[in-house]
Amino acid sequence: MRFTREAQWPLLTLLLTLFLMLGLSGPARAAGDLESALSELAKANFTRKSQLVDEIARLEDPRVSPVLTAFLDGALYQHKSSRAFVAFSGQDKGVNLLSGESIEGLKKRDFRKVAINNALRGKLRGIMAELQLRNPSLETRRTAAREMLKSQDAATLPLLKRAREKETDGDVRDLLAISIAQLNALHGEDDEIRIAAIRQLDGVLYPEVRVVLNKVAASVSAAEAKTGTVEAAAHEALKQIEGLISLNKTAENLYFGISLGSVLLLSAVGLAITFGVMGVINMAHGEMMMLGAYTTFVIQQAFPNAIDVSLFFAIPAAFLVAGGVGVLIERGIIRHLYGRPLETLLATFGISLVLQQAVRTIFSPLNQSVSTPSWMSGTLEINGALALTYNRLYIILFSLCVLAGLILLLKKTLFGLQMRAVTQNRRMASSMGIRTGWVDALTFGLGSGIAGVAGVALSQLTNVGPNLGQAYIIDSFMVVVFGGVGNLMGTFIGAMSLGIANKFLEPFAGAVLAKILILVFIILYIQKYPRGMFALKGRSAGD
Repeated sequence: MRFTREAQWPLLTLLLTLFLMLGLSGPARAAGDLESALSELAKANFTRKSQLVDEIARLEDPRVSPVLTAFLDGALYQHKSSRAFVAFSGQDKGVNLLSGESIEGLKKRDFRKVAINNALRGKLRGIMAELQLRNPSLETRRTAAREMLKSQDAATLPLLKRAREKETDGDVRDLLAISIAQLNALHGEDDEIRIAAIRQLDGVLYPEVRVVLNKVAASVSAAEAKTGTVEAAAHEALKQIEGLISLNKTAENLYFGISLGSVLLLSAVGLAITFGVMGVINMAHGEMMMLGAYTTFVIQQAFPNAIDVSLFFAIPAAFLVAGGVGVLIERGIIRHLYGRPLETLLATFGISLVLQQAVRTIFSPLNQSVSTPSWMSGTLEINGALALTYNRLYIILFSLCVLAGLILLLKKTLFGLQMRAVTQNRRMASSMGIRTGWVDALTFGLGSGIAGVAGVALSQLTNVGPNLGQAYIIDSFMVVVFGGVGNLMGTFIGAMSLGIANKFLEPFAGAVLAKILILVFIILYIQKYPRGMFALKGRSAGD
């Protein structure tokens, strides 16, 4: 068929128009690829859905991850009238997956759920893992690599190899290498590959590795496994790992023992000052700790948006509150009872009851929760079997700083000189012009203030309640008596010794029996050495 010149122009015009329309619509269609894929996903059969999931995963669109996450969780819905796609996050709340807007007041009956089956769920888990391993965030990739250790599916092996080739961070690469070795140990093509993979897992302390090795070695006992077999290699690797785990368990107990010792140090060091200088058995010392903990709670309630810096204000505030209450107690009651230890003990016990009831009246008898700052949350992972919690690590450092500051105060200041003079010989100090009464008041306030600071630390380990101090008062007295009354170095060594001993006894004897055994030991020790490990030197030491 031949076209005349007049007939060719309309045809060329039509082709040019179509070409321009396609060229102009190309970018617009690319921008709407996710929306169009979702629209098809909502009505497609499961075979087609599997293909669409692959297509969506390949899109360079930040909305892909939340969309696939909602689909995997069974929370992907399409609005019946507007055709908008929503991820339901609550009873009537959701998120528009394409616009990112939060929506409230939704009625589930107005939406149609995008159906999913188990086959799609399995596929989506692999896709989500790959997306996370490609995520620009290092922390996200590290978390994803750590989660992949739990997988025993051989189908994820190519994914892990691709991710490891592209990974730039050494820690993430190591985690991926462990996952690959696990899968090769389970599903290797021949024994040589499996044994080589098992040897790569030697000394790796993650629990998932032990699960895999136990699974490999389950068919044959260690005694029956023949040398050079896969099972023998697995048993050998398990033996080595168990030895390393035992060492790490010892290190963990030591860490928790030092942590407990730090808490005992904070709670006892103030008592060591008041008991050593003044000879007052202060049964209200635990309530000073309670006041410090409640001061932290009040500051956090007053400034809820400043949790991360609240402790820096709570520490001096707790010191002033507890120290001020201590000075009032000494000036109002205790100074009239010097030389009468039984009456002092009963009076301070009564004060402790009054303070507990006052707190119950003001704050209610229920425990109060104090938030932990973000910089104290989480753990420092040393290896797969040992992780140190940041809150306890900071408390250890804090207790050492408090002890160092107190030693400097006693050694380098006029007040410290006067306190030491009163401790060694009260009558001589008084004759030299030292106002022993005010030294007593300020000393009692200092000990109480340090107890308040200890309460700030305790608020990060346990709930704050009216009985908080009662759990530590007996332990504090044991530390002071065991270390040597009035001796700070003895208090430090005593606190650490009792804390570590308690944590090493607990796995064998239990928490209650461990405390009983320690108490019996201290009683026997005091029978032999009545002044404790470090006896206080001075003219009044033997009074």
